[in-house]
Amino acid sequence: MRRPIIAAALALGICAHLRAHDVSKTPITWNREISRIFYDRCVSCHRPDGTSFSLMTYPDVQPRAVAIRDAVLSRRMPPWGAVKGFGDFRNDQALTAEQIELITDWIQDDTPKGNNARMLPPAPKFSPAPATSIPPDAIHLTDTLVLKSSIVLDGLLPRQAADGTQIVAVRPDGTVVPLLWLYGYEERYRHPFLLRKPVALEAGTVIRGLRPPASVLLLPAS
Repeated sequence: MRRPIIAAALALGICAHLRAHDVSKTPITWNREISRIFYDRCVSCHRPDGTSFSLMTYPDVQPRAVAIRDAVLSRRMPPWGAVKGFGDFRNDQALTAEQIELITDWIQDDTPKGNNARMLPPAPKFSPAPATSIPPDAIHLTDTLVLKSSIVLDGLLPRQAADGTQIVAVRPDGTVVPLLWLYGYEERYRHPFLLRKPVALEAGTVIRGLRPPASVLLLPAS
């Protein structure tokens, strides 16, 4: 009786292993999926003549796979520097949860390159990054501020960052508008956080969450 039971257990174990490693599933490859993520999110800095080591090609990326996995899982790269979902920004360069899953699954699967080179997208072309335009009526925020007049807020530009800072606007009716939650922001990658939709804030709105010596510029819409 023991022998049939053991055989059945082994069969169940084999079936479970096959389900966990579905060979019919199309593998994630550099040529088809991963290169597109890197071209869109990484290579503006990570390229020849860029500000950091190149991640333009498969031979550039493959030896660094484990370090890349750790960097994207900790959200250190790309260096966006804010908590997703706290504010909504049109220039958000952070990886989505789906992109992180694709990269980590690809690395877990031993970074296949892919056999079809025609799936590789064209390499992106680069132009100088536009300088951040600071409007003359930008508001220098260093502490809690009560707006004396209404503004239409287009974005925020950290000048001296403090990790963990949560900036909110509290309207006169008590409505709280989350603006920016800094997390892992590095001043060497200083950039503005531009709202997807400018926010109208009435006179009397309280903007709070910042404490000296941190400072942020509030960028009104032009």
